[in-house]
Amino acid sequence: MMPAVSKAELDELKAKIGLEVHLELNTRTKMFCPCVNDSLETHPNTNICPICTGQPGALPSLNRQAVVSTLKFIQSVGGAIQERSIFARKNYFYPDLPKGYQISQYESPLGVGGELVVDSERSERIRIRRIHLEEDTGKLIHAIDSTLVDFNRSGVPLVELVTEPDLASAEVARAFVEELMLLIRYLNISGANLERGEIRLVANISVGPGEALGTKVEVKNLNSIAALEGSIRYEIERHKEAIASGEKLIQETRGWDEAKQRTFSQRTKEEAEDYRYFPEPDLPPLVIDETLRAEVILPELPAAKRQRFQTEFNLASTEAANLVRQPELANFFEEAVSEFQALNSGDTKLLYNYLANDLAGLLAKFGKALADLNLTPHTFGHLISLVAKGEFGSKMAKDILLSVVERGEDIEVLIRGTTKLSDEGALRSAIEAAIAANPKAVDDYRKGKGGSIEFLIGQVMKQTKGQADIELTRRLLQEALG
Repeated sequence: MMPAVSKAELDELKAKIGLEVHLELNTRTKMFCPCVNDSLETHPNTNICPICTGQPGALPSLNRQAVVSTLKFIQSVGGAIQERSIFARKNYFYPDLPKGYQISQYESPLGVGGELVVDSERSERIRIRRIHLEEDTGKLIHAIDSTLVDFNRSGVPLVELVTEPDLASAEVARAFVEELMLLIRYLNISGANLERGEIRLVANISVGPGEALGTKVEVKNLNSIAALEGSIRYEIERHKEAIASGEKLIQETRGWDEAKQRTFSQRTKEEAEDYRYFPEPDLPPLVIDETLRAEVILPELPAAKRQRFQTEFNLASTEAANLVRQPELANFFEEAVSEFQALNSGDTKLLYNYLANDLAGLLAKFGKALADLNLTPHTFGHLISLVAKGEFGSKMAKDILLSVVERGEDIEVLIRGTTKLSDEGALRSAIEAAIAANPKAVDDYRKGKGGSIEFLIGQVMKQTKGQADIELTRRLLQEALG
């Protein structure tokens, strides 16, 4: 037992959290062999060969696409690409590791440094220590009385990213992982689906006074954001309670029990020397030349797109973030804006509201995606431009969108078949009916309550199923009311 600490000392304790992120790349083939990289792993032990199953005499050959994808990843976070990096053998014995070692990088990784800015309660810069390439292991499938091994995943290209212990809470860790997954999808180097194991998380947690590190505990095999947050919160409290009572913490690897919402001890933490790293004798040093660098072309990244959407389209930061979080929606919006602006000079926020609220809401309600609709960004921009010019009422536009999403109708046909009611005779009949049915609103208007006319316009719109010309209706109402 260690001496218990005072309350003042407890108040000085701060969590320091570092993350290890393992990312499966969406290359066509595996890391060191020509086997198909099938992330769905439909049939066990079919995408295998002597190389990825570690047969004697089989020699690895480096996947160029995996290298280029990793270079894109390094550049996207502002890391430094090492012109010369070394592959190494990481030795350990486990049933799903057929060679008895994993080809990885240790002393000379492909990328060092960089950072990712995350929006939690405030923008925070999370420093990145290293990014390196390695191969994945196989997968164990535990049955009631046996354990099965599937080697389809063995040899799939993996990128490992290691952060500095810059994350101060579970909330910041969540924001970091969500921003990282978004970045990966924009780079199109992986699906980054946690539920499929395409991205896997390890949290390294310590608690100490001020900036000092405490005893580090590693929590492995976190396969969801909820598990990441839950394990970090639990470990921070466990560390603080142990320090408060004078209990000695040990450096160890722990797992996460989802049902009990707590971590549990698995083993004492291995150090680098336990893996007996040494250079991979069958692979030469990886040298990054100008030909490889020329293949690295970055798209517009999420942070830059959010900023541009705010300045170019007059969106609030939350609105821009909402679009950028959904790349399909962001691309649709940007194409629709060009049509909308070509037809009128209205505020693009109107288009955003119809897309992010009305159309997105209908897609969620009916379980559809934009690709399922008979709707292009240009026709959507055309519809909202008609609303901006007052040629279509809001109800008309929303009814059209409902027909497009629910029944798959063609929006251009619906627009052509929907005309604004501008016939004064028909409007006067609807106005007379609205006046007769709402004497209180009429009396309020004549007493000087100008807002009452908006209510009466609404009643006329209801009678005409949203087709009344609003400005003409207003003028005729004012005439009728004197």
